[in-house]
Amino acid sequence: MYAHKTLVTLASLAAAGLLLTTHNGADVRNTAQQNPLTGTAISESAEPRPQPPTTEEGNLAPQPDERLASPCPNRKARACVDLSTNRTWLLDNGKVIYGPVPITHGRAGYATPTGTFKVQFKSRYHRSRLFNYAPMPYSVFFHHGIAFHQGNLRNLSHGCIRLSAESAQKYFATLKVGDVVQVVR
Repeated sequence: MYAHKTLVTLASLAAAGLLLTTHNGADVRNTAQQNPLTGTAISESAEPRPQPPTTEEGNLAPQPDERLASPCPNRKARACVDLSTNRTWLLDNGKVIYGPVPITHGRAGYATPTGTFKVQFKSRYHRSRLFNYAPMPYSVFFHHGIAFHQGNLRNLSHGCIRLSAESAQKYFATLKVGDVVQVVR
């Protein structure tokens, strides 16, 4: 009795085109129809549904996230800074290798310059001679006193790009003298 009800239900679903079957590993819908000339059932399958890309292990492949992409057009840039979103990235041939990470930058009267620059020098234990010997750990200078360095992300700077302790250490370890830094707004 139970098997009979199951078969009737499956037959009803198939006739309505709602029964899912498998075709070449993809789910497809049966679209059982009748031939208008002969009245006999025609069974054809719809196109397989597109499947998301997977890795060789069968896991879902990571998809690029546009929110995380660097806005810097210079493919030679090793660091990109976006002042309008207060974020920065480390890059390798235009591909993000670290970031985005939050930053703070220059306050009114001390605007962080935009443009393309080169890393000039690095100083692990730097102190600012201009601003009461304020500590600037992990400084990576790229434009006339402007640097990436560890600092408080709640306050604006005197033009430098302030990073968290972790990010400042990563930038210090990654960037080399001569590397390109691009700052955009």
